[in-house]
Amino acid sequence: MAAVVGIAGWPRPLVRVLETLLVAGCYYAAGRLGLLRHLVVEGAVVAPMWPPTGVAVAFLLVLGLRCVPGIALGALLVVASLSPLRPSALGILAGNTAAPVCAYLLLRAVGFRTDLSRLRDGLALVFLGALTAMLISAGAGAGMAVLTGELTTDHFWPVWLAWWAGDAMGVVLVTPFLLLLYRARRPPPGTRWGEAVTMAVVVGVLVPPITHSPVSMQFLIFPLLIWAALRFQLAGSLPCALYASVTASIAATDRSGAFARLTEVEVMMKLQAFNGAVGLTALLLSAVIAEQRNTRRSVERAC
Repeated sequence: MAAVVGIAGWPRPLVRVLETLLVAGCYYAAGRLGLLRHLVVEGAVVAPMWPPTGVAVAFLLVLGLRCVPGIALGALLVVASLSPLRPSALGILAGNTAAPVCAYLLLRAVGFRTDLSRLRDGLALVFLGALTAMLISAGAGAGMAVLTGELTTDHFWPVWLAWWAGDAMGVVLVTPFLLLLYRARRPPPGTRWGEAVTMAVVVGVLVPPITHSPVSMQFLIFPLLIWAALRFQLAGSLPCALYASVTASIAATDRSGAFARLTEVEVMMKLQAFNGAVGLTALLLSAVIAEQRNTRRSVERAC
């Protein structure tokens, strides 16, 4: 309690500056992690999953619009770390800042809850926060590259599609995971620790060989996701989905397993289809189960 009182007593401008630096630092760190595994589509470097977008949306949902300067600063640092600032960087900076803000405004307009305990919350995050809002970042970045001559018009749509899918997967996979960590509490007595450890070991051992297998066996991950969602809801399915997506991205960028002998565009399409299916399964199935359990508890209390 003393620490809380001490922080609350800090000058408000200092708190805002610290918040801005925290957001910018997390955005930059997520950007560097996302660039560790990237693909080149029509000469443009794109990430199959862009974590900074998910980080930005999560911060907006928790802190509100006051973290927008931190998002812009973080985006500027990421762009500056890649190459000298060029005119096209303005489009990237504007799009990467405006898209998460648009996602936040759309989600707030429909009454989004950060606990993701309702199916409507999962659907809103996917279709409004990810698929709709990320049209802005992809359009601004790829469009500015065409206007400045860094990208030809023939290559606009493949780059735009890869950009949009990477940003959307960042929201679908990273934002729910961060919201889960933000709301994490000490587990209640009687938690199934034995089953949780067993599931973590099984997922950790089986997922890498499945994603790197030369035979297309990625469908075997979905029974693991269903197991995690049925038994542990978001706390089990979201880490499992994120882990599967990361291992699949490593296999895709290494051109191993089922991603071998494919073109860059084919690798991106196959990987994004897998990431999207994994993210949707984990998020929506867990939301349905959580909503049903909450309804049952309400009926039991009423009776």
